[in-house]
Amino acid sequence: MTITPPALSVFETLESEVRSYCRGWPAVFDRAQGARLTDEDGHSYLDFFAGAGSLNYGHNNPVLKRALIDYIERDGITHGLDMATTAKRAFLETFQNVILRPRDLPYKVMFPGPTGTNAVESALKLARKVKGRESVVSFTNAFHGMSLGSLAVTGNAFKRAGAGIPLVHGTPMPFDNYFDGTVPDFLWFERLLEDQGSGLNKPAAVIVETVQGEGGINVARAEWLRALKELCERQDMLLIVDDIQMGCGRTGGFFSFEEAGIVPDIVTLSKSISGYGLPMSLCLFKPELDIWEPGEHNGTFRGNNPAFVTAAAALDAYWADGQMEKQTQARGEQVEQALLAICAEEPTAQFRGRGLVWGMEFQDPARASAVCARAFELGLLLETSGPQSEVVKLLPPLTVTTDELDEGLRTLARCVRETA
Repeated sequence: MTITPPALSVFETLESEVRSYCRGWPAVFDRAQGARLTDEDGHSYLDFFAGAGSLNYGHNNPVLKRALIDYIERDGITHGLDMATTAKRAFLETFQNVILRPRDLPYKVMFPGPTGTNAVESALKLARKVKGRESVVSFTNAFHGMSLGSLAVTGNAFKRAGAGIPLVHGTPMPFDNYFDGTVPDFLWFERLLEDQGSGLNKPAAVIVETVQGEGGINVARAEWLRALKELCERQDMLLIVDDIQMGCGRTGGFFSFEEAGIVPDIVTLSKSISGYGLPMSLCLFKPELDIWEPGEHNGTFRGNNPAFVTAAAALDAYWADGQMEKQTQARGEQVEQALLAICAEEPTAQFRGRGLVWGMEFQDPARASAVCARAFELGLLLETSGPQSEVVKLLPPLTVTTDELDEGLRTLARCVRETA
């Protein structure tokens, strides 16, 4: 199947030039279910993008859709600010019983606003408030959001330039394996912290992604994360794990840091926490950090009750029995074997990943975009990532079937061959 792009008319004439994904996927989408989208002309697309990780349970998941429809039909609260509602209570109780207690995590739950960058902004604000310091350390190739505070701890030069003003109070440090193993972990970071002449202001916190999604699928080793946690404890800094894209089961465990055996001080969640693609985010933190005054951080849409309904349904359906983690690990092994075979035929490519997030990097950065363009023509949605868009990013729904996964991986292999 080869797809001919439609005339986009009003999208090109009225919508801002800032639009992005629609340029790589020039179709007018109309319906979606599971791991597939359908455009208005009836063409079907296999989705290895999953709403940038916000659709871990697929499009229009029937279990979540039923819960949402039932709630709307009984005139359940839609907009509730931070008022107490039955939907919020059900979500909080489910989150505590299914996620927090089984993992012995002591976190308080904050609803900071509907998006990931809202969660990051609240985490940064809280860390600075608790420690009384302004500086926050982030890592090379990090991505934490598009609002000013989040951009200040984001590495991508193109995205940072969009701010239009200086981005302050953020200091980058090398991510795991940034120097290809030639420099001991945290040598530079710790030297700066201990040297009174380094010019580094004492940080309030360190913010990190365990797997950098937008940065190129850079996977931090468990031992590196443990060493980072120990460094933060020694130096009186809070550790913030940004689990917005890699949380909610993307790497296997519900939280991506579980494998490393660490307990961050603050955790941000968004994207798939609602389960249905509805805007929702959380900032989780240890109880002793809960020094907020009432209303000190708020937002009009922090009480998206339909999202609470689908979030609770997703936790009940997929996380109460431990099967989702096992299935994701099995699907991840299927992807790894396919990528091994592709890279055996293509010496200019290498791959890396965990669970159901994988990246294939090409020596020629333009090759990744060519692969994704050809994939679209063949009915497969793939995204690039990395500072030069040199990585093909695989982010299928966690509910993808083995047959769908095999179909997408075979299409990817074909695209790599045809763009050589």
